[in-house]
Amino acid sequence: MRKKRVTLLAGHYGSGKTNIAVNLAFARRADGGDVAVADLDIVNPYYRAKDSEAELAAAGISLISSPFANSNVDLPSLPQELYRIIDDQKTQMFVDIGGDDRGAYALGRFAEALKKEDDYEMILVINGYRPLTGDEKDTVTIMREIEEAGHLNFTAVINNSNLGAETTAEDVLASVSYAEKTAAAAGLPLLMTTVREDLVPALTGKIEPLFGLKLQRSRIW
Repeated sequence: MRKKRVTLLAGHYGSGKTNIAVNLAFARRADGGDVAVADLDIVNPYYRAKDSEAELAAAGISLISSPFANSNVDLPSLPQELYRIIDDQKTQMFVDIGGDDRGAYALGRFAEALKKEDDYEMILVINGYRPLTGDEKDTVTIMREIEEAGHLNFTAVINNSNLGAETTAEDVLASVSYAEKTAAAAGLPLLMTTVREDLVPALTGKIEPLFGLKLQRSRIW
């Protein structure tokens, strides 16, 4: 994983960007230094980074999120603290962008400052098993819509194709062709494939690079 000060993760609804943002933050924190997770998802009240608030705090990772996350109020509100993304240049930021172009509009507030600093990675998280992103053409269409809304271009792709708890090693292997075609169609490098931690042994040596995920649990029901 290339080390940039700001790592932005965006994609279609349900692609898994929140879970990846949290896991990458834990991995970066293990290397030392100040790390924060910023939740820019003001559209979807489910599976937000706030679900891992206690775990992040225990690891010394800051969480920046909407005061309305995990509540019955879903207002498009951004806390002032979110400007740490661009103001706090001593902290490694992992930013969860909302799903599709609707969620990416909030990113536009920071686009010019991020371009000026020029120390960010914007990663497209893809899941070929989700509706509307079953092939490279549809996935790239959604990618372009996010770029237009957020005023930033993607720099890389992460393959997070899965079927939730039903996912098998064979499902992940079958997704690699889709991920490679999507990355090629987008003109971007495929950084890695992410999988549940328990699937890593069965896939080691078959997919490279591979990154095991500890799954985030939603506290909304």
